[in-house]
Amino acid sequence: MFPKRRDEILAGGSLYWVIRGMVLCRQPIVDLEKVTGQDGLERCRIVFKPQIIPVRPIPRRPFQGWRYFEAADAPPDLKKSAGSAGLSEKMRRELAALGLL
Repeated sequence: MFPKRRDEILAGGSLYWVIRGMVLCRQPIVDLEKVTGQDGLERCRIVFKPQIIPVRPIPRRPFQGWRYFEAADAPPDLKKSAGSAGLSEKMRRELAALGLL
């Protein structure tokens, strides 16, 4: 499937990764390309910047297809000064589940 809001995505959008039931990071999107598979079906190739940016963890079930975060709903990037830099992944998840991160 190709996203209907391509121009919005390319104007600074990211793909947010759901890992073990939590949105944990995002990866900026550089381009979306239409490609045709060997079966003749049209698909979307997502071209990413190589950087992965940790975000404040939020619970989210895995899903298929495009979902859009409005800017106000997108999890904020974690900053190194956020006090969680030295925490283990397990501790970060537990604090996020309690709403403390």
